[in-house]
Amino acid sequence: MTLIQELRWRGMIQDIMPGTEELFEKEQVSGYIGFDPTSDSLHIGSLVPILLLVHLQKAGHKPFALVGGATGMVGDPSGKSEERNLLSEETLAFNIAGVKKQLSHFLDFDSTQANAAEMVNNYDWFKDFSFLSFIREAGKHITVNYMMAKDSVKKRLEGDTGMSFTEFTYQLIQGYDFYWLFKNKNCKVQMGGSDQWGNITTGTELIRRKMGGEAYAFTCPLIKKSDGGKFGKTEKGNIWLDATKTSPYQFYQFWLNASDDDAKTWIKIFTLLDPAKIDALIAEHDIAPQQRILQKALAAELTKFVHSEEDLNFAIRATEILFGNATTDVLLSLNEAQLLQVMEGVPTVNVTLGQLQAGYDLVSLLADTQIFPSKGEARKMWQAGGLSINKEKISTEFTTVQTSNLLQGKYMLIQKGKKNYYLVVAS
Repeated sequence: MTLIQELRWRGMIQDIMPGTEELFEKEQVSGYIGFDPTSDSLHIGSLVPILLLVHLQKAGHKPFALVGGATGMVGDPSGKSEERNLLSEETLAFNIAGVKKQLSHFLDFDSTQANAAEMVNNYDWFKDFSFLSFIREAGKHITVNYMMAKDSVKKRLEGDTGMSFTEFTYQLIQGYDFYWLFKNKNCKVQMGGSDQWGNITTGTELIRRKMGGEAYAFTCPLIKKSDGGKFGKTEKGNIWLDATKTSPYQFYQFWLNASDDDAKTWIKIFTLLDPAKIDALIAEHDIAPQQRILQKALAAELTKFVHSEEDLNFAIRATEILFGNATTDVLLSLNEAQLLQVMEGVPTVNVTLGQLQAGYDLVSLLADTQIFPSKGEARKMWQAGGLSINKEKISTEFTTVQTSNLLQGKYMLIQKGKKNYYLVVAS
């Protein structure tokens, strides 16, 4: 399959300008995508544009990642219902450094390669650009009528909040980015989400009107969940690519919890598995969907791609602790940071080290910490064999909890029934 054929098969193309497919088959093409530095980390919503650049480079073409140091000061109105807060130069510089580091994880920037990835910051060509120069260089070539016809502008103008002049100029600024890259880097193709189509075509129009040049573009669909929920969002917010913002375990869990319908769509979009392998996985999954074969493959591939094989192995072990048949040995193999990753979201109760040093009556501990509403209920489940401490089922002979029962000298995992966990923290 050609690059465009594969991207179509994966469901990664929505709009495409005539001639784009032929261009990729004719020559080595330089293409770019812009990344918005509103945070020092990208999130999983950025994985599609990242993967478009990865596919581009794998096919022998040259990817450019544009970090919007200048456009980040303006704010893109596309898909937004209201204007966002503008960031300071210092914050943007910090965010850009974080985004650059992450992109380097996915793309090959080795300058000895003919199709080495390059990173550019549009602040570099806008920082000394005066307002008068900009409206002469860009503004006079694009009419207000043309700009107002864009969906992203029309929706805002028809809404209650309107649109500031700052946001109105955004498509001109993004259009000028494409013009600058076309002129200075021979970059002929811009890619992006489908909500960027209006901004992208402004760039192709500016190139045509200023230089008589011919530029191309395609967009990918915006990712949605089959149940109508917002992709990449949980109760805790975004799923980040930075391990300090979203742990590899939580990252793995997000993909593992995908619905069957979403897993069938996402495994094509978010993994680099070849089509034959994906088709085989889907067929295998359909035979025994309860085994969640697709979800496990999706979670494994994405965790390796974004984090590492080591992080994946830990995520699998961690999953076994809460949802499988892991033993005490697995818990003991975790360091404190890993243990707390696994226990993120597990209800926490507190006791004192003094209570455990003296020996804490098990039934009293369960009632005092409100793991059970009463001693009677605690005793009933204990005597029925429904309690485990640190993944080891306890018998009625186990009557007293002591410091020797602590993990890392501080924690203890109590399980009642099959799925209810509590993390006891001793201090």
